[in-house]
Amino acid sequence: MLGVFRYSQRAMALVWQTSPKLTIGLAVLTLIAGVLPAAMAYVGQLIVDAVVAAIDQYKQHGNIEYFPVLFYVLIEAGLVLIVSASQRGLVALQAILRALLGQRVNMMIMEKAQTLTLANFEDSEFYDKLVRARREASSRPLALVNKTFSLLQNGISLISFAVLLWQFSPWALTLLILGALPAFVAEAKFSGDAFMLARWRSPEVRQQNYLETLLAREDHIKEVRLYQLGARFLRHYQSIFVRLFSENKRLIIRREVWGFTLGIISTAVFYGAYGWIVTSTVIGAITLGQMTMYLLLFKQGQGAVASSLTSISGMYEDNLYLSNLYEYLEQPTLTIKAGAVSGPKQGDGIRFENVSFTYPGSNQAALKHISLHIKPGCSLAIVGQNGSGKTTLIKLLTRLYSPTEGRILLDGLDLREWDEQALLTRIGVIFQDFVRYQFIVGENIGAGDDERFDDEQGWRNAAELGKATDFIDDLSDGYQTQLGRWFKDGQELSGGQWQKIALARAFMREKADILVLDEPTAAMDAAAEADIFEHFQEHTRHKMAILISHRFSTVRLANEIIVMEHGSIQERGTHHSLLSLKGHYAKLFELQAKGYQ
Repeated sequence: MLGVFRYSQRAMALVWQTSPKLTIGLAVLTLIAGVLPAAMAYVGQLIVDAVVAAIDQYKQHGNIEYFPVLFYVLIEAGLVLIVSASQRGLVALQAILRALLGQRVNMMIMEKAQTLTLANFEDSEFYDKLVRARREASSRPLALVNKTFSLLQNGISLISFAVLLWQFSPWALTLLILGALPAFVAEAKFSGDAFMLARWRSPEVRQQNYLETLLAREDHIKEVRLYQLGARFLRHYQSIFVRLFSENKRLIIRREVWGFTLGIISTAVFYGAYGWIVTSTVIGAITLGQMTMYLLLFKQGQGAVASSLTSISGMYEDNLYLSNLYEYLEQPTLTIKAGAVSGPKQGDGIRFENVSFTYPGSNQAALKHISLHIKPGCSLAIVGQNGSGKTTLIKLLTRLYSPTEGRILLDGLDLREWDEQALLTRIGVIFQDFVRYQFIVGENIGAGDDERFDDEQGWRNAAELGKATDFIDDLSDGYQTQLGRWFKDGQELSGGQWQKIALARAFMREKADILVLDEPTAAMDAAAEADIFEHFQEHTRHKMAILISHRFSTVRLANEIIVMEHGSIQERGTHHSLLSLKGHYAKLFELQAKGYQ
């Protein structure tokens, strides 16, 4: 149990880095709130004893001295106001820190995500880590610090209580502490159980989140409605909840039953001490004011001990949850070294040299011994069935993965030796599953080049190259039109229009001399596709272009065509040479041609 508290120091450091001034303010107010309860109890004793003395004076002399009593009452009123102000201040500081810290931790999580490889995001176990990190980690550091300060506050209170209770009996302190221990042990045990239950159930929680997305997102609801899947998904969502709820309910019931049972011990201890103090007052061992003070001290002290132990238990639980955050933040990442910004063989183009690749966790190679050369001013078309390795090849070229065997060169330099930013500025890609950003039209295009994200003239130039101006000019606000349905006044585009936006995005990267189009016109009609590729050929004459498509009317325009099957290159050549081979390419071409006859 003690080992898990190693995150407390890191949480304190995180809160301090978020706002040193607010952290100091918390510490000062905690000190005030810790000391004053004992002072108030002592002033309470002085008030009672002053009242008793005033009554005795009246009986003996017939007059009353009000000043001592009222003076102590004013002091207690002042202390109450100070305590109230400190508590309000603590609440305010905690709320402000919670907002700042939540933002800081979320930024840490998202910044970490930018350093991870694509393999991490395609790993279900990693996704469980990410879900666990995001679920509560943004609130746990401050909760841990608040409990630490609460522990400090109660510790200060207990020390001041102890000084006063010691005058009555040292055994009172022993009873105070022992009475609260059973409930603490149970609380710590059930906190650990709750954490482990939440950790084991991460996959089910992620399933629930996914089902929520299917049932409540505009890009999924059309198909869910069409195939009448709503009721099935809702039942599945409900069944997951029932499983999770039944286990949570059992844990809650056990936790509260044990809490009540062990709480009986604390109650018995308090009332035993109550009887002891009252008896001592009756026999004259202590004054009525001291009885009032000791009872108040014992009651508040018992609450402070229970609160301290609860804070320790809560700190233990927070540390467990923080382990999720730091387990994610400590996920190993590839060390990115400063690389070269140019190759030794300028103009050599792209070379794949005996490249093979196997996805992490898979036993089957996705690519096998791929060798090819793409020179500047040349275009390569890749055809093949789904799963043949076409998109995997592009992932290697864009360094989303590194080859398992062999190497990929650009201008004579291994991609792994290139500076990542210098490499990526030379590549413009449209993936088959390109992102439809819920931004305005111009920002959707500007996303292709971060340095020119807000360059309105650049938007227009790229849109012309992507053949997107024909519909952008007809939109209500042109390049300022909000796209998608997530935000107010958003307009939805057709699939072909979205693909033209994505094509314009690729052209936004003016420095790119490698353009990769992965099924870029799948949602366009044949006439629009032919127009796009004729236009594309014209504007990539001096670049290296890679085209993945199932339509042979566009593939035939490429300088070289490779046919992939099961991760290997089965055929290569020009359109006419491949037809003359009468192999797989010719067969596919004839099948597609018959569809147009």
